[in-house]
Amino acid sequence: MAAQVFARRGYAAATVQDVADDLGILKGSIYYYIKTKEDLLFRLLSAVHDDVDQLLEEVAAADGLDPLERLAEYVRTQTTYNLRNLVRISVYYNDVDQLSDERRKQILKRRKVHEDFVTGLVLEGQRQGLIDDTRDARLLTYSVFATIIWPYRWFRPRSRMKLEDVVDGCVRFAMGGLAAH
Repeated sequence: MAAQVFARRGYAAATVQDVADDLGILKGSIYYYIKTKEDLLFRLLSAVHDDVDQLLEEVAAADGLDPLERLAEYVRTQTTYNLRNLVRISVYYNDVDQLSDERRKQILKRRKVHEDFVTGLVLEGQRQGLIDDTRDARLLTYSVFATIIWPYRWFRPRSRMKLEDVVDGCVRFAMGGLAAH
């Protein structure tokens, strides 16, 4: 519920009272579980990472995939997650910088695990001749993440575009940009 309030009002403008009102409870009931509004944001962002960390583990454990195929599966699972969780992802990317330095560092450390995973796959794919080795691996990694992340800004579930088509388009686009020619 806090995610919906933060997405609707913006984290900075939202209050714990707004969250309580949406839940239909007294503000004091929320303060039983948290000390500050930032606790709500941190829990939300941590929960997003709990989910996507699990997805990363599943992709990493998949048998029989070369680096390019594993990257395609990573893009597919992460983009699908993002599009099925638009409110949470919107809050994540719009408000992560609202966290205190220590908490922001914790979240960014978790994000770096994903960046390192993708970069490792890019480097391995380059060594195997599957991925264009004339481009910097980090640049390719950031391009993959731009493809995964950016649709949260424009995708609308009830639009003419189907979620599966957007995911497929993102996978094809990312793989086309990575593949050795």
